[in-house]
Amino acid sequence: MTHTLPRVVLMVVSAMVLIVSGDAAAKVLGRAGFDPVFVAWTRFALAALIVAPFAGLQRGDLKLAMDWRLVLRALLIVGGIVCILTALKTEPMANVFGGFFVGPIVAYVLSTLLLKEVVTWRRSALLALSFIGVLVVVRPGFGMTTGMGFAVLAGCLHGSYLVATRWLAGGFRPRFLLLSQLVIGAILIAPFAIGPVPEITAPVAGLILISAMGSAIGNLLLVLVNRTTPANVIAPLIYSQLIVATVLGVIVFGEWPDGFTLLGLAIIAAAGASSVWFAGRGR
Repeated sequence: MTHTLPRVVLMVVSAMVLIVSGDAAAKVLGRAGFDPVFVAWTRFALAALIVAPFAGLQRGDLKLAMDWRLVLRALLIVGGIVCILTALKTEPMANVFGGFFVGPIVAYVLSTLLLKEVVTWRRSALLALSFIGVLVVVRPGFGMTTGMGFAVLAGCLHGSYLVATRWLAGGFRPRFLLLSQLVIGAILIAPFAIGPVPEITAPVAGLILISAMGSAIGNLLLVLVNRTTPANVIAPLIYSQLIVATVLGVIVFGEWPDGFTLLGLAIIAAAGASSVWFAGRGR
């Protein structure tokens, strides 16, 4: 099924709203005393339980799940999520997502080195500009916090995860790839998630569900739209994540970005949109 452009826009922007909303719920949980590792485990475990019945599992899938490449890929996304949830515990949402957008730069470099993808000077220049935007947000050496360090590390791990996904995409079914990262992730995190947990009231259970389902449904929407829509159509819409994070940060947490953060976010978004514009014209 081919999606029309308005439907693509709706699906991708909805995915960004769901994913960032899930992270906002996780931030509330972090402020309430829940460890980011525990929140990450609930996200993987609940999503795995919900996705499993629709994954179309086959007899040989259990053996495939032990493939070291799938474990490595799962480790990368686990590390990325734990790091971004750790960053959100102490840092404004807009700042965290600004630092997180170092990911596309890491993915570009690794894809070039490991997957031998084509390098263009225009895209390289625009990614360098995007990196300047990340530096403006993160401000290393000018009061950079530990939380922002985790945000940048999350972006590096997520960029590596994207390259691992491209590496494995041709050898595994998409639904199996999604389920494998959820199940392996839940198993890997479980030993570290065991410990004292604050009281889980009905509102807290609701936040845990929002955190897990926001991430799971958002990523499922991206998987579905990626099956029928060119990447150069989807990519600029991903930058709506920065807008959603900024708006939710203001509405939910009263986090007004300062001038440098807004400047950095604008640079990142402009560089990303320009990169896709050139890619769409084969440059």
